[in-house]
Amino acid sequence: MLKKSKRLMVVASLFLIFSLVFTAAAQAEVKNIILMIGDGMGIGQMDMTRYMAGDKDYKLEMMKMPNVGLMMTSSTEGVTDSAAAGTAMATGNKVYNGAVAMNKNGAELDSVLDFAEVRNKATGIISTNMVTDATPATFAASVKDRGMGGEIAKQILDNDVDVVLGGGREDFMKEEAGEDLIAKAKKMGYQYVTDKEQLKRVMPMNGKVVGLFNDSYMNYIKDRDDLDSKEPSLLEMTTKAIDVLSEDEDGFFLMAEGARIDHAAHAADVPGVVAETLDFDASIKYAVDWARENGNTMVVVVADHETLGFSVTEPINKEALMNIEVSPEYMAGKLVETESGNAYTIDSIQRVFKEYANLELTEREAREFNSNIVNEDDGSLYYQYKVGWQIGSIIAKKNNVGVVAADVRAKSDTGGHTLNSVPIFAFGPETEGFNGVIQNTEFSKVLFEAMRP
Repeated sequence: MLKKSKRLMVVASLFLIFSLVFTAAAQAEVKNIILMIGDGMGIGQMDMTRYMAGDKDYKLEMMKMPNVGLMMTSSTEGVTDSAAAGTAMATGNKVYNGAVAMNKNGAELDSVLDFAEVRNKATGIISTNMVTDATPATFAASVKDRGMGGEIAKQILDNDVDVVLGGGREDFMKEEAGEDLIAKAKKMGYQYVTDKEQLKRVMPMNGKVVGLFNDSYMNYIKDRDDLDSKEPSLLEMTTKAIDVLSEDEDGFFLMAEGARIDHAAHAADVPGVVAETLDFDASIKYAVDWARENGNTMVVVVADHETLGFSVTEPINKEALMNIEVSPEYMAGKLVETESGNAYTIDSIQRVFKEYANLELTEREAREFNSNIVNEDDGSLYYQYKVGWQIGSIIAKKNNVGVVAADVRAKSDTGGHTLNSVPIFAFGPETEGFNGVIQNTEFSKVLFEAMRP
């Protein structure tokens, strides 16, 4: 990893060349950029949310934004993962799946967040996943593999990102990072918070904050009451981030990710997708309202890719689905293992489906479920989240949800991502560049150009 000063010298040189080329057609620099990424959120997830939360003609807030485009989503391997997708959007380069702002030759790729720092803007990343996960990482770090969470956490601090909010506390600990990065952040002047009440008390004029609200990814919205969670919503994190970053007179760049839309979609979890998308949409409304009031602010809403081919079918059982109050992952945690440890008891499988999804599974169906949650290599049970995928797929099938089938998902290296194009919605100055159909590598060009003087 290049030291920040060296990386920014490279970016600054490119920036100077870029500026000279476009001097003749120069427009006023956009002061603030708020980029909202709904991970895995294709048109199907949006339509599912608006139909389930409203009716067939209901519009989400993002759908009211004036400029609309469509973005293609491939990586160099075809169907993309979030790391390659984020890299394309953040840097303008297609890479292999798993790469975080780094090409196949090991060269680091500078992002729009790096570019914002050259312009002396404050910067921030937010995610309802881990802040070290693929999408936020592509804006603030460069590593060869998305699984290098400790190294990504180091680079986030070394790159002096001003606001860092989300999950992923374990990657900032000595066991993962090789040093106590939370202690380091405090010495660097960051305010450090761990729950939503502490976040509310953050003083914007102090300028820098790290909020890590879970050791791993943040809990699903629908599970938080049952888990007695003290985590903030994406709306609460976005509100505080804008409060802090807007103190910078040179402006700011903020990337806020509604990450668990994707996780819910992997599990074919309709009520989960709806809840996570509504939280994302509320954050968008706040950002647009703030931009409208304060001016000279670009707000862009996009997904990195689509997950599991969601669609609203004619026979979908809306009422039954929206009566489900917890995630399939939560349900998986209520199953009881057999003494052998390589299956769940038939009774607990039937009880969980009945109690949480109001579905009656036959003994044969319960045994089939058991056969689909075992690793072929060693006979061990899937991790809880992947057991949740199987639970969600059964619920979806029995309620006539339009999604990729579980057996097709099982053959997918990405766990069910598709090549489907995704919508772009934008508000504010210079957002006309998002109109039309673009490649994911063209996405960042509009952001780069918006920040030139």
